[in-house]
Amino acid sequence: MIHRTAAAWQGITQKEQKLIASDSEYTKNSWQRQLQQAITDPAELLNTLELNTRYLPAAIAAAELFPLKVPMSFVERMKKGDIDDPLLMQVLPIDAECHITDGYSSDPVEEQAGQHRGIIHKYHGRALLMVNGHCAVNCRYCFRRHFPYDEHKLSREEWQNALEHIKADTSISEIIYSGGDPLASGDKQLSWLTQAIATIPHVKRLRIHSRLPVVIPDRITAESIEWMSQTRLATVMVLHINHAQELKSGILRTAISQMKNAGITVLNQSVLLKGVNDTLNIQVELSEMLFDAGVLPYYLHVLDKVQGSAHFDTMDNNAKALHQAMTARLPGYLVPKLVREVAHEPSKITV
Repeated sequence: MIHRTAAAWQGITQKEQKLIASDSEYTKNSWQRQLQQAITDPAELLNTLELNTRYLPAAIAAAELFPLKVPMSFVERMKKGDIDDPLLMQVLPIDAECHITDGYSSDPVEEQAGQHRGIIHKYHGRALLMVNGHCAVNCRYCFRRHFPYDEHKLSREEWQNALEHIKADTSISEIIYSGGDPLASGDKQLSWLTQAIATIPHVKRLRIHSRLPVVIPDRITAESIEWMSQTRLATVMVLHINHAQELKSGILRTAISQMKNAGITVLNQSVLLKGVNDTLNIQVELSEMLFDAGVLPYYLHVLDKVQGSAHFDTMDNNAKALHQAMTARLPGYLVPKLVREVAHEPSKITV
C-alpha cells in the first residue's frame, strides 16, 4: 500500500482513497492518481488558468451548493485567460447557480423515488445500474447534481439482490452502467459485475455511460478493455462530449481506437448548453471531429431542468432551428437525435 499525507488526500472521497490505496497498479500517471489530484479549490482553478480573482467569491459560494471537481487533463485543454472558454464554462461554479428558478427542481426526471435499490428501471427492456455515485468531473448542468447517491450504495450482498431482480425480469435485454460515473469504480469490481451479468441468458447488451475517458483518457486501460470486450455481451460505450475542444487529446483518441479495435461500439451524447455549444458551427465541428475519432453522434439532449442550471438552458424553438440547420449541413449519420427526457414517459421524447 502506498502511504499518503493527509494533505495529499484533500478533494477526494473516502471510497476513492480506498480504491487508490488498494490498487497495485497505482503509478505516477495512473487514472487513480489523476482522480486524486483533480482540482477542487476554485482559487486553484482560477490561478491555473490565469483568471482574475474577482470571479472567486461567486465560485466559492456556488461550490458550497455543488462542489467543484475537474481533473488537470481536462483543464489542460482550456485556454488560459479566457473566462468564456467552453470547457471552463461547464465546470466553473458561478453566481447564477445560487438563484432559485421557477420550473426547475432537484429531481427533474423524477427518478429518486420508487426504485429497486441500485436499479433505475424506466424503459422497457433496459435497466440502469447505479454502479458508482462518484464522478471525475462535476459538470455544473448535471441533472443528478442533487441525487441521493448514498441511498444507492450497494454491498456485495445487495448487488446479488439486484442481479436476482434482473434475472427474474426476462424482459430486460440491456443493462446500462451509470452513476455518478460507472468507470469511477475499479476494474476488478466492474469485471466481477460484468461477468455476473453475462451469465443471465436474456441480457444481450451492456451499455456504459461515462465521461471519465473524456476528462481522464488514461482510464481506458488494458484491464478495462478486457472486461468490456471479453464476455458474450455486445458492449456499447456512450461517451459524453459537448464540444470539439474536448477531443483535442491524443490519449483520448487512442483510447477510442482501442475500444473500437476490441469490438466495442462507441457513441456520443451531449447536452445543448447556452453559450457553450449552441451554434451551428460548433455543433458541425463536434460531429465532424467525433466521426474523425471513430465516434458516432447519438443524442443531443436539451437541458434537464435541474435547479442551479437555468443559465445553460435554451429555448425549444432555438434548439429545433439549430437541429434543422445541422440536418441541412451534415450527412444523416452525423446528426444526433435532439431529445429530452420526460418523467414517466416510456422513452426519450424527440424535440
